[in-house]
Amino acid sequence: MAPKVLISDELSDAAVQIFRDRGIEVDFRPELGKDKEALAAAIGQYDGLAIRSATKVTEKLLESATNLKVVGRAGIGTDNVDKDAASKKGVIVMNTPFGNMITTAEHAIAMMFAVARQLPEASASTHAGKWEKSKFMGVELTAKTLGVIGAGNIGGIVCDRALGLKMKVVAFDPFLTEEKAAKMGVEKVDLDELLARADFITLHVPLTDGTRNILSRENLEKTKEGVRIINCARGGLVDEEALADLLKSGHVAGAAFDVFAVEPAKENVLFGLPNVVCTPHLGAATSEAQENVALQVAEQMADYLLTGAVANALNMPSVTAEEAKVMGPWISLAAHLGAFIGQMTDEPIKAINVLYDGVAADMNLKALDCSVIAGIMKKANPDVNMVSAPVIAKDRGIQLSTTNQDKSGVFDGYIKVTVVTETRERSIAGTCFSDGKPRFIQIKGINLDAEVGQHMLYTTNKDVPGIIGKLGTLLGDAGVNVANFTLGRANAGGEAIAIAYLDEAMGHDVVEKLEASGLFEQVKPLEFVLA
Repeated sequence: MAPKVLISDELSDAAVQIFRDRGIEVDFRPELGKDKEALAAAIGQYDGLAIRSATKVTEKLLESATNLKVVGRAGIGTDNVDKDAASKKGVIVMNTPFGNMITTAEHAIAMMFAVARQLPEASASTHAGKWEKSKFMGVELTAKTLGVIGAGNIGGIVCDRALGLKMKVVAFDPFLTEEKAAKMGVEKVDLDELLARADFITLHVPLTDGTRNILSRENLEKTKEGVRIINCARGGLVDEEALADLLKSGHVAGAAFDVFAVEPAKENVLFGLPNVVCTPHLGAATSEAQENVALQVAEQMADYLLTGAVANALNMPSVTAEEAKVMGPWISLAAHLGAFIGQMTDEPIKAINVLYDGVAADMNLKALDCSVIAGIMKKANPDVNMVSAPVIAKDRGIQLSTTNQDKSGVFDGYIKVTVVTETRERSIAGTCFSDGKPRFIQIKGINLDAEVGQHMLYTTNKDVPGIIGKLGTLLGDAGVNVANFTLGRANAGGEAIAIAYLDEAMGHDVVEKLEASGLFEQVKPLEFVLA
């Protein structure tokens, strides 16, 4: 059955057509974004939800989204999506961070020009029939110092445009290296130095606990007298009350804001102040940007629903379409290794340790980690997936550690998973052969070669004669057919293991007969979800 997507906000017709061209059923119902009850009633039938800013994806809505796999936001901001609730539900949340980069950067530059030359007030005055030429004395941008807080995608474009205007650019960004700064042609500085030197300050960071109120009253008071502040990023980055006070005192010469702490901003302490330019969150409001983000979100959602490729996800590692093709068998292997240990472990897990060897070590390890954890968690929560599993593990206090190493043995690569409980450690390793089929190659340190089947039986025993025959007889008498059978032992007369691939699930009565034989130390039927 083809995946089904709901578009609950206004979106380009071209985006709707992308879904249809990819074979995805799509319903375009933008009226639902403003009717939460109607949206909740409809959402249960959809695999994907494409939105802009009007639709609110709340925990309550997600409770009704029984089939939902992905939410795609046409735009960069996802404040209208409860990402924690989505992660726990196993729903991927995607945005489109690149579709409106140029538009938002250009808006910041436009706002800088506007506040430098007092354009809105001069325009209003002239429209009113006044000719107040001497009242609106401005400043040039050339040779002024622009302080950029956040030199990422959008901030980097602003830096480039400012350099083209012959401005000096200093940037504060903890993730900006000296080498990258030099390549960009900007000077990397700490925040205090930026505040002291900048004639104009523009913000281009997300709103997080670390950036909230980054231009606090204390920091605003550190700024150069006559500074002008531009914020086209997120409301809440600047203490608006403090800024208003400093504008009134003349310490800050002007401000240009496209975003506000409370939106829609019907009233604000900055409104009505001289040389304050305000726009209603227009950073991405160009026809080109709206088209770009709509097309991008449609492609991303279609790729995920059809191929498993994950792009620009906020709660899961990205996996490109090319990676998905190569990694598919390895992601399945990681899930099977986790499922084996999860089914074998009956006590609380304290830690999960994953070793990646050879070709596996060069893959997208974060995605493989998610698959391992999901496999382990399946026993306790059958609905868990690669999105929700890491959240559940973290909530339970399970520690994850990973190690990667060069090829160390006969296999081109392998994955080894070890779980640690209060009383023991349990490990299993596996690889993928050239046919793409995952194989178990080591259990409890004992080497073997076992194909993974939907129904399997794992036993342990002392390495003594007659075990194989007795196991085969007991299974045969119970009508259980063995499709494949693998043995392994630590040493002659020591511990031995067997793993059988069965044609059908084995009943509890058969387990009881095997246990009653007295030949086996452990008898464990296992189930695996095959792709």
